[in-house]
Amino acid sequence: MADPVSWTFLLAALAGGYLLGSIPFGLVLTRLAGLGDIRNIGSGNIGATNVLRTGRKGLAAATLLLDGGKGAVAVLIAGMWGQEAALAAGYGAILGHLFPVWLRFKGGKGVATKLGLLLAISWPIGIAACLTWLLAAAVFRYSSLSALLAAALAPLYAWFLPLLWGSAGDPQLVWFSALLGALVWFQHRANIRRLLSGDEPKIGKRKAEAAG
Repeated sequence: MADPVSWTFLLAALAGGYLLGSIPFGLVLTRLAGLGDIRNIGSGNIGATNVLRTGRKGLAAATLLLDGGKGAVAVLIAGMWGQEAALAAGYGAILGHLFPVWLRFKGGKGVATKLGLLLAISWPIGIAACLTWLLAAAVFRYSSLSALLAAALAPLYAWFLPLLWGSAGDPQLVWFSALLGALVWFQHRANIRRLLSGDEPKIGKRKAEAAG
């Protein structure tokens, strides 16, 4: 068990990651662009997929980069105090994005933030997850399905990729990836229902009732 000082650092990393992760870049950028409240557009989600439904690809790309970047920055800063602090900050960042206190705990779905976290904590896992998303998006054209597949496969990447260069998988990274994936799946439960019923909109499609 970690000593009291270690727990202090871990809690500070968790809190700092939460505050950084809770910055709603999609909401901020769309308001600055004069588009109003993104929560009144499309699915009402604050993430990049819903920003794309405004027709502003640049804003969607900026939202994607900033949402991923805030996760990466949280991990990299906390990582100066070790991997456990980095993981704590990562957990905090995705919780902040999903449940931001500023928005009454109704945030995004965590896909970009999760990918940013993985890239920062272990770039091979992050790249594999990003490639999974891109490949699935190219084949199926569903952002939600791509996110679900990337989230499900990330723990496997965390375990098996190190074997390629002769080292064992890090159980902490496996559990970290699995927990992030579980949160992403939880946030996509409405999308899962629409995928099963055939009502899920494809990437780039504008639809008032669509989910991002």
